[in-house]
Amino acid sequence: MRPLLRARPTGGGPGRAPAFLAVPAVLALAFLVLPLAGLVLRAPWREAPELLAGAGVGQALRLSLLTASAATVVCLLLGIPLAWLLARPDLPGRSALRALVTVPLVLPPVVGGVALFTVLGRTGLIGRPLYELTGFAFPFTTAGVVLAEAFVALPFLVLAVEGALRAADRRYEEAAATLGASQWTVFRRVTLPLVAPGVAAGAVLCWARALGEFGATITFAGNFPGSTQTMPLAVYQALEGADPRAAVLLSVLLLGVSVAVLGLLRDQWVNRL
Repeated sequence: MRPLLRARPTGGGPGRAPAFLAVPAVLALAFLVLPLAGLVLRAPWREAPELLAGAGVGQALRLSLLTASAATVVCLLLGIPLAWLLARPDLPGRSALRALVTVPLVLPPVVGGVALFTVLGRTGLIGRPLYELTGFAFPFTTAGVVLAEAFVALPFLVLAVEGALRAADRRYEEAAATLGASQWTVFRRVTLPLVAPGVAAGAVLCWARALGEFGATITFAGNFPGSTQTMPLAVYQALEGADPRAAVLLSVLLLGVSVAVLGLLRDQWVNRL
């Protein structure tokens, strides 16, 4: 009996990419990596201590860390309850609400800043009565920076926590409720520990997004050194002519933060590929 003939593959092996795909793939990778490598190579490392010690750079660094952390706290306080609601299967209009939550992800940040003005500005829907009662207005203040950063970063936290809540086993919550635990006890002692990795991942993403926010911040809070000028705004001002070397160095610092965030969240995005 003659053995069956095996057809020889005419192209590459099963794990080998065809050449017509490999070439544009390499070009795409170079397009993404080369500008980042250029930042690292062109950074004035020898002058880094002197540049970082400058008053403007130091103020921008401290303000960015402070406002990004404060915005993350705001997002945690507001975003976890919102994610819990979106994760409930019996919530009416859940799809529409989720779509509204994701709007800031695709909305131009400058438009987000204008939208904040219409609500929280001195003549805004909430800003006018607030200003008339207290004499305080959010625009062009450090508090305005926090609000602008929270506005653009909140969806990252909500979507991360919602995904963790939907993947969690609800039988633990049902068992705790059956044993007589109140809703607050179930949420605090059962739900939050179950989704703690998702909350941590969302908080890190939220903090990194807030740290890099530019458009909504400069529109709603302005660019005032010491009060509203964050690192991205300092990069913009330095690049406009004050000190391009500082702009490159600050850009490298922001790049380092982004790489560190990806490293911290490696288990989150690797396991989903």
